[in-house]
Amino acid sequence: MRTRNQEYALHIYKQVSNIINEDYCDKYGSLAHKLPVLIRTAGLAQALAFVDARGGDAGKALLEHIAGVVGLENREKLIDRSRKADLEEYMHLSRRVLAALVWYKRFAQSVLGVEQDADVGGEL
Repeated sequence: MRTRNQEYALHIYKQVSNIINEDYCDKYGSLAHKLPVLIRTAGLAQALAFVDARGGDAGKALLEHIAGVVGLENREKLIDRSRKADLEEYMHLSRRVLAALVWYKRFAQSVLGVEQDADVGGEL
C-alpha cells in the first residue's frame, strides 16, 4: 500500500516526463512554481480560473494534470468543483492541490530543468 504522497509522486512524474518535448514545458514548469503562491494569496477558485484564462497551453495542461491527480475528470471539473464546493470540501481540495503542486515543483526542477526564479515571459 502506498501513501498519498507516493501515489502523487508516481503519477506526476509520468505526467511531467511526457511534456518534456512540448513547446510549453518551460512555461509549464514556471506555472508549477508560481501556482502554490497564487492559491495561497487569491484562493483556489480564483487561482485556477486565472491560470485557465491566462496560462495558455501550459496552464491548461497543468490544470488537466492536477485534475487527474486529485481524482477529477478534467480541468473544467476541477475549476467547477472549486467554485461550487462547500467550505469543508473547498479546504480539502485546496490541500490536495497544494500537496500535488509540491511534486509538480520538484519535477519541474529535476525533469524539466525549470528553476523557481525562471522568468519565461508569462504574466504569472
